[in-house]
Amino acid sequence: MKLAALAGFAAALTIAPALMIAGAAHAQISGDVVKIGVMNDMSGLYADITGPGSAEAARMAIADFGGTVNGKKIELVTADHQNKPDVGGAIARQWYDNDGVDAIVDVPTSSVALAVQDLARTKQKAFLISGAASSDLTGKACGPTSVHWTYDTVALANGTGSAVVKAGGDSWFFITADYAFGHALERDTATVVKASGGKVLGQVRVPLNTPDFSSYLLQAQASKAKIIGLANAGGDTINSIKQAAEFGIVAGGQKLAGLLVFITDVHSLGLKTANGLQLTEAFYWDQNDASRAWSKRFFEKMNRQPSMVQAGVYGAITHYLNAIKATGSDDAVAVVKKMKETPVNDFMTQNGKIREDGRLVRDMYLFEVKKPEESKGPFDYYKQVGTIPGEEAFKRPAGNECPLVKG
Repeated sequence: MKLAALAGFAAALTIAPALMIAGAAHAQISGDVVKIGVMNDMSGLYADITGPGSAEAARMAIADFGGTVNGKKIELVTADHQNKPDVGGAIARQWYDNDGVDAIVDVPTSSVALAVQDLARTKQKAFLISGAASSDLTGKACGPTSVHWTYDTVALANGTGSAVVKAGGDSWFFITADYAFGHALERDTATVVKASGGKVLGQVRVPLNTPDFSSYLLQAQASKAKIIGLANAGGDTINSIKQAAEFGIVAGGQKLAGLLVFITDVHSLGLKTANGLQLTEAFYWDQNDASRAWSKRFFEKMNRQPSMVQAGVYGAITHYLNAIKATGSDDAVAVVKKMKETPVNDFMTQNGKIREDGRLVRDMYLFEVKKPEESKGPFDYYKQVGTIPGEEAFKRPAGNECPLVKG
């Protein structure tokens, strides 16, 4: 009996450390710190949309969380990817492999985001996308440790594209940014236009950050399309709208559809030029008490109202940190799984749900830019003209190629 008892005791001593090690492997913070990297365009044509404002939104999220999670410090690093996939990929590799970064956040410019997503998938690291738009990020290029948080080209097409066709804009010509984002936005919008009974008369591809849109606008004008769809963003959108006004395109009877327009773009354009534009966004600072309260704090830091991308950075990081707190681990697979299991409710999202492909499904909003006389002051630019339920906004007309999607 004594020998049996001793044998049992020895076995228990052997098993107990193994269980402790296994438990620690599943419930621990690597490097005793949670490190978040905000990567975006800090100085180029997308800097107002994301840039330093996204970094500030990340700081706000970390501060509001208390600066620690499960007793471990939360650190933030930032980098400028210069809108170049090779630069963004190199930064991501350095962060993931050598600098202990647990999650990369934001990453506008879809070509850069797709490069980072490849690394995140391979290395099983977290990737929280706020700035990039291509629906391919939760389509054929989806990854199990990525979440596409704020908006995408499907939602823009189902929002602005659908609304314009319903209002009689049934013939389109696209001026498209010549990289992954522009191609996806043109593709997804054209699909909605055709499904709604409209037709696409043509398109022209434009290099990123082009200062002179004259030749492209002339082609669009010559097409006689009722709608000139601007499948671009940021500085490119601003330049194309300004130059279209100089050419008298709208005065000549054609209409512009800004398929991705941010409040920062409207601020740069001015209401005299931008009034009447319809646009789709996930967030507007003046929607309700919660959005106004958060935006007031952001304004005190940045002296401007936040874009939906910047608000999304805050929301994504907060949800990520809550998932780490719940799981006791910063393992990306476990954390993203928890994020998908947990509904999203914050100042910009109510009853949001992250799908198996990584897409956060939330209501989107259709806005119209006010006339100058309707505005009460700076950044009082939008009037809401519709709400697009999340399931409708993010519904893919042609299905989903994401291998994570079952059936």
